[in-house]
Amino acid sequence: MNGPPEQIPQQASPLAGGPEHLEPSASFDADVIAYIRRASQCGLYDIRGMGAKRKLPTFDDLVFLTASASRYPLEGYREQCTSRTVLGGRFAKRPIELEIPVTIAGMSFGSLSASAKDALGRAATEVGTSTTTGDGGMTPEERRSSKTLVYQCLPSRYGFNPDDLRAADAIEIVLGQGAKPGGGGMLLGQKVSKRVAGMRTLPEGIDQRSACRHPDWTGPDDLAIKIEELREITDWEKPIYVKMGATRVVDDVKLAVKAGADVVVIDGMQGGTAATQQVFIEHTGIPTLAALPQAVEALEAMDKVEEVDLIISGGIRTGADVAKALALGADAVSIGQAALIALGCNNRCYHDGEEGWVDVTDDYQQLGAAPGYCHHCQTGRCPVGITTQDEVLERRLQPETAAGWVRNYLQVLNMEVTTLARACGKSNVHHLEREDLAALTVEAAAMARIPLAGTSWIPGA
Repeated sequence: MNGPPEQIPQQASPLAGGPEHLEPSASFDADVIAYIRRASQCGLYDIRGMGAKRKLPTFDDLVFLTASASRYPLEGYREQCTSRTVLGGRFAKRPIELEIPVTIAGMSFGSLSASAKDALGRAATEVGTSTTTGDGGMTPEERRSSKTLVYQCLPSRYGFNPDDLRAADAIEIVLGQGAKPGGGGMLLGQKVSKRVAGMRTLPEGIDQRSACRHPDWTGPDDLAIKIEELREITDWEKPIYVKMGATRVVDDVKLAVKAGADVVVIDGMQGGTAATQQVFIEHTGIPTLAALPQAVEALEAMDKVEEVDLIISGGIRTGADVAKALALGADAVSIGQAALIALGCNNRCYHDGEEGWVDVTDDYQQLGAAPGYCHHCQTGRCPVGITTQDEVLERRLQPETAAGWVRNYLQVLNMEVTTLARACGKSNVHHLEREDLAALTVEAAAMARIPLAGTSWIPGA
């Protein structure tokens, strides 16, 4: 059945002088009308990849108060600033030791191609940081390429293997993601290839939807038992992370710490995904800027700041973002969407190892997208070979070349962090503190709990 035509008759605004002064509705603008049209014609909600597109408070709303007369900066060419980061020393015999405070977030083989996972592992190894498996298990390519690999334990149990668990360097129990807190993962049938289906013990070509709640526990007491079980399996060697989407952050962090987590990971609502309902992406969770101070508050209330490590993720893009997160109390950050963009996501061209750059604008147009605007990860038709299981498309991503791009990006992030730390007079990036920051807006000051620039006022304090 054909739906109503998209063309909306033009009518004169009752508030204006005539048809030449058309007044759009603030509540029912063009985007909302288009959404209602799609819903009424299809009877289905929208599914897409990537993260929230609405404008949110971010770390851009904060600035550093660098050194001058009252504090002395460090000379970048003569005085060192270390970025070494140790995670998971609460109970684990072998904490994670990283050269930089930036890690690669969990993105599954299935949502990403094997080549993309390989490239991320290579880049992380070159700069001395970690990468994470994601849902669906560990691939041999990822284990070989990643010197430090975090193995995720998700509600779906897809691909879960005790031998792979022991082969990992840390374990991350996933209770939720910033893009879809309270919702399970999705992998549409066009991405469930023979290999993906085999790893997940699923039928090939059939849509997969993960559980939103782990079947092994119904509350925090059960979580403590699960953490104990994982420690026993790995002889107490591996750090245990607990990852949660940013919602009721203070209570959630306290429960994770009480259950025995070595590291808590909080993923703000700017976090990305390969596929979920758009209503989750845009309307659940709280921004990363608001979540981080709440997580620190919880650790301070339990006197665990020095004992339990905190990783923040969700919309981290620049070295300035990383430095501000550290200043607000994070021990490290985790990146996902930014790493994919460094791999070549949304590029107009892909790099053929033999013929150079090849334009794929037409492929984007067939998806109804354009380079720089694509969020169609769920389709499996990624023009640059990142979020696909199609063998032809996957060959467009050369792991060696793409790993070099991600390595360069991670190096730039770390150079920017150490540059800002030196400017604040710090010889260690982990010495950055709230006193080094000021907020540019009332909203950012209230969320970050730091003074509005030019004042000593913290809204709500």
